[in-house]
Amino acid sequence: MTTPDPDPASTPGLDAGGAQPVGDTPPGEASTTAGVSFREPRLPRRSVSWVVYGLIGLLVASVMLMLVGYAAGLID
Repeated sequence: MTTPDPDPASTPGLDAGGAQPVGDTPPGEASTTAGVSFREPRLPRRSVSWVVYGLIGLLVASVMLMLVGYAAGLID
């Protein structure tokens, strides 16, 4: 049966005390830049967002008018 942790005395690339030499990159950190080349999707133009804001505002205003009309007794 083998142990999951290697013996520091027989592991290549370690100093005498079992530490990593200065300037040496650990194997787990060598591939940290692999996802940097991912391109973000393009966002819609600002005019599209203003149209959406306007539609939401129109919906809110119409609901408020309906509630006011109901409270005033204009809508049964």
